[in-house]
Amino acid sequence: MSGKPGNLVYAIGMMSGTSCDGVDAALIRGDGIERIERGPAVTIPYEPRFREVLRSVMGRDAPGAQVAAAERELTERHARAAMALMAKADLRPADIAVIGFHGQTIFHDPANHVTRQIGDGALLAQLTGIDVVCDFRSADVAAGGQGAPLVPLYHAVLARGLERPLAVLNIGGVANVTWIGDGQDHLLAFDTGPGNAPIDDWAEKHTAEAVDRDGALARAGVADELALAELLAHPYFARIPPKSLDRDAFDLSHVRGLSAADGAATLTEFVAYAVDQAQAYFPARPRRWIVTGGGRLNPALMAALERVLAAPVARAEEVGWDGDALEAQAFAHLALRSLQGLPLSLPTTTGVPKPMPGGKLFRAKES
Repeated sequence: MSGKPGNLVYAIGMMSGTSCDGVDAALIRGDGIERIERGPAVTIPYEPRFREVLRSVMGRDAPGAQVAAAERELTERHARAAMALMAKADLRPADIAVIGFHGQTIFHDPANHVTRQIGDGALLAQLTGIDVVCDFRSADVAAGGQGAPLVPLYHAVLARGLERPLAVLNIGGVANVTWIGDGQDHLLAFDTGPGNAPIDDWAEKHTAEAVDRDGALARAGVADELALAELLAHPYFARIPPKSLDRDAFDLSHVRGLSAADGAATLTEFVAYAVDQAQAYFPARPRRWIVTGGGRLNPALMAALERVLAAPVARAEEVGWDGDALEAQAFAHLALRSLQGLPLSLPTTTGVPKPMPGGKLFRAKES
């Protein structure tokens, strides 16, 4: 396949993020380059038991048998999500060119050239009858890149026609930003710092909820300035991008001892101020911020961002994007690029030395 705009084909993208809240599956028709038609999407939430299963295998040293069991269940859940999406779109496996299967990141240490996502591509191809591209990050990390974020090339396609410079902020378990300049290839991307993960973990520990629903807990509290200053003193923020983070990179002992509400307020401010600090590395301040991912649904966090960034901050839906499906759509787009041997990452998005293709293909017939 060539690197020129071509025929549109169906692809499914699947994402299970660091928030461990569920699997998103999205359908696109695209050419892997610049043409995108966005289709329906589904989200299959994880119940508390499986969220705990995933969290139990996070880290470098999780027991192998435990990881294998989690990987199989994760893959089976993705297969069911793919089938549900095809039923919604009235399509059959034969209609789909490829599934882009991100899997679940359980350990990410690019400084030591290590990243690990669980998810059995061969099994998913067997269960769905569709070719699967997975393992999107390994080639980038092995070549010296950060392996993240990988969505910027898709952000650039979506942002055609929007006023620039523009920042697209994705707030999942970790938050990452794509700065898009005037040229189509003028991109800069990196993880800004924490996202939903510390807020979710705090809420789950101190309330009956797995998230700070509607930001209610944070809005009931007051941020502790000393704890916030200690959190923002983390050396990560002084590192020059591209750079990326593991979900559990930050020591949250600084908020220990705060009330449930004050802790949530402090962690919410932490996310917002970490994003603000990222602006120091932009070639120019964005005219606008577009927020995707689960964090856009937290009014307390969105209000903090608008106040701290002192710029217009919009949810993805306000520009016609689907903030729930966007990352899954991106991995469908990246899977199409992988089939063509096109780059998935750039020196300015992950720090890889040169534009880097990636992904591993598992054929349904061979599986």
